[in-house]
Amino acid sequence: MFLDPVSRPETIFTYGAPALKFGTGARFEIVADIAKYSPRRVLFVTDKNLMSSGHIEEIVDSLAAAGSQVVIFDDVRIEPTDVSVQAAVDFARSSGPFDVVIAVGGGSVIDTAKAMNLMVTNPGELMEYVNAPIGDGRPPANHLLPLVAVPTTTGTGSESTTICVLDITEQRVKTGISHAMLRPTVAVVDPTLTVTQPALVTAASGLDVLCHALESYTARGYTSYEAKTPQQRVPYCGSNPISDQWSEQALSLLSGAFRAAVSDGSNVQAREQMALAATFAGLGFGNAGVHIPHANAYPIASQVGDYWPRDYPARTEAHAHGLVPHGMAVSQTAPAAFRFTFEASPERHIRAAQLLVPNAQMPDDPAEFLPQVLTQIMRDVGMPSGLAELGFTADDIPELTEGTLKQQRLLSTAPRIVRDEDVETILSESIELW
Repeated sequence: MFLDPVSRPETIFTYGAPALKFGTGARFEIVADIAKYSPRRVLFVTDKNLMSSGHIEEIVDSLAAAGSQVVIFDDVRIEPTDVSVQAAVDFARSSGPFDVVIAVGGGSVIDTAKAMNLMVTNPGELMEYVNAPIGDGRPPANHLLPLVAVPTTTGTGSESTTICVLDITEQRVKTGISHAMLRPTVAVVDPTLTVTQPALVTAASGLDVLCHALESYTARGYTSYEAKTPQQRVPYCGSNPISDQWSEQALSLLSGAFRAAVSDGSNVQAREQMALAATFAGLGFGNAGVHIPHANAYPIASQVGDYWPRDYPARTEAHAHGLVPHGMAVSQTAPAAFRFTFEASPERHIRAAQLLVPNAQMPDDPAEFLPQVLTQIMRDVGMPSGLAELGFTADDIPELTEGTLKQQRLLSTAPRIVRDEDVETILSESIELW
C-alpha cells in the first residue's frame, strides 16, 4: 500500500551534522579541538577492550598534559541496555561536574556517552527521555556538554547522529532516545583506529553502513510529509537532495572497499575508504532517516536466544541473552525489506544495486536485483544465512512482528505503508536467505 497524498506537502528539508575532522592521526588533535572549552574536567567514555589497546592511554595522556583532569568510564556494554546505561548515568552524575565529554569506541560507547551527557545535564529518569510509546519521549530542558565522538569501528554512524540506542530488558525491545541535542559536537574519524577490527566486526559494521546508505536513499521523500511548523521539525526529515548525495557516495565506496577490508584488515586504503563510507552514510541517514531493516533489527537483537558471534568479547553473566551485533541484525531482513519497498521507487533500488556492483546483471524481475546483490555481499563477508542461523523459527515471527511494530518512528520513514502482514512476510522471507 502506497503513502496517501498529503493536503499540504512539505517544502522544507533540514540538514544537520557535527564538525568533522577526518584522516590518519586526527585523534592526536583532540586536545586542540576542545581547547576553546577550557576543559578542567573531562568525562572520557570507552570500553575495557580498548583500554588495553594503547590508543586510549595516548589520548588520555595528551589531555592530562594539557591540564585536564580526566575521569574514565570504561564499563560500556556491547549493545547497551537500560541497566548498563543507567549504571553509566549513575557514574557520571556522581563523578561530575564536567566541561567536555569524549567518547572513543564503537557505537555502543558513543551511544552510552550520549545518554550520560543527556542525564548529567538534565533532571529526571532515563525512561522519561526514551522514545514514546516505550518511554515518555521527553525533550531535554538544558543544553548538553560538548561531546567529541571518536569512532573505532566503521559502521554505526553514531558520531554523526541524534540518537542513542538501548535495549529495554524487561520489555525485550530495543529503542532509543532521539533529539537534535544528542548529536556530537565534533566527530574525529581516524581510520587507523579501525585496523585492529576483527573480520566479523568489520563485516557487521560494514553492513550497518550499507543499510544506512540504502535505507536513507530509499526513504520516503521529504515532500511526502505533511508540512510542519518549525517547532514540529525532527532530525529525520526523509530523503532529500543532500542526503541522496552522501548515500550514493557511500555506496560507491563500499563497492570497492568492503570485501577488501573484511578479507585483509591490514589493508589501510580499504580501511580508510570504509571509514569515509561510514562517515558519508552517517551524514546521509542522520538527516533522511532509516526504515524497515532497522525497525526489524531491534526485536531481533533483543529477542535472540543463545546465539553468540565469533570475534566478539565472550559472553558474561551480565548478558541475559545472546548477542546479534547491530549491523548483522539489520542486514538479515534487508533483502526482503527492499523487495517490499521496490515498487515505491524502482529507479532508486536499481541505481543502488548498480552502485554496489557496477557489473551486476539485472535479473528478469527487477525487484530481485537489489535483494540478490545484497545477499551475495552478505555471503561474501560471512554473515549468517538468515534468521534461522540466529536461532529463530517461524514460531517467533509473531513476537518479532510485535517488536517491529513498536518502532513507528522508523517505519514512518518507509516509502510504503507498513502493515502487520507486511512485517510478517518480510520476516518470514528472512528465515533462510540461502
